[in-house]
Amino acid sequence: MALACQVGVRATGRPGATAATELPPPPSPQALRLASFGEPQTLARLAMLYLQAFDLGANNAVSYQQLDYPRLIGWLRAILALDPRSDYPLFSAARVYAEVGDPVRSRLMLEFIHEQYLLDPDRRWPWLAHAALLAKHRLHDLPLARRYAAAIDRHTQAADVPLWARQMEVFILEDMNELEAARVLLGGLLESGKIHDADEARFLRQRLEELEQRSRKPGSR
Repeated sequence: MALACQVGVRATGRPGATAATELPPPPSPQALRLASFGEPQTLARLAMLYLQAFDLGANNAVSYQQLDYPRLIGWLRAILALDPRSDYPLFSAARVYAEVGDPVRSRLMLEFIHEQYLLDPDRRWPWLAHAALLAKHRLHDLPLARRYAAAIDRHTQAADVPLWARQMEVFILEDMNELEAARVLLGGLLESGKIHDADEARFLRQRLEELEQRSRKPGSR
C-alpha cells in the first residue's frame, strides 16, 4: 500500500528538484503486483510516470544521462513483469533512455531491449529493430546492430513483420562488406517460404542477383 501511494503521489504531483541518487532501488515484480490491488495495468502506468519524473524536462536537477541506469532498467523490468502487454516501458527504453549521448548507458538499455524482446518476439520486434538502428547509426557498432537484426529474423514468427525488418541483417552485412554472407542469408530468406507477396519476392531476387554480381568482383568477400 505504501509503495502504491508513493508511486501514485509522485506520478501525479509536481516534482521538485531531484538528484540522480534519488531514484530508489526497484521493487520486485511481486511487490508491485501486491501493491496493485488487482489493477496491474493502472499501477504500471503510474510507475512509468513516476520514473519519468527523474529527468531534466520535469525541472529536475539532472538529465537522463546522469541516472543510475542499472536501477532504471530494474524498474522497467519490474513494470514489464507487472504488465507484459504494455508498450510504454519499451517505447521509453528505445526512444528516450537509449538515445542519450552516453554510449555506456545506451548499450545497457539496448541490451535490456534485446532481453525483453526474447520474451515476446512477435509483439516486441519493433523496439529491437529500433535498437538495431541505434547501434548502427548512433554507436556505429555494426556487429551489435547485426546481432539485433539477426534476432528479429530468427525469433519473430508473426506474419505481419514487414520485409524491411526481416532484411535488416542483409543490409548490415552489406555495410560490413560481408557480401557472401549477405547473399547466403538472402537466398535462405527466399527459400524459407516466409515471402508470400510476389512483388516482394521479385525485389529480393533482384537484390540477390546484384549481390552475386558484386561478390564475383575482385576484392569482394
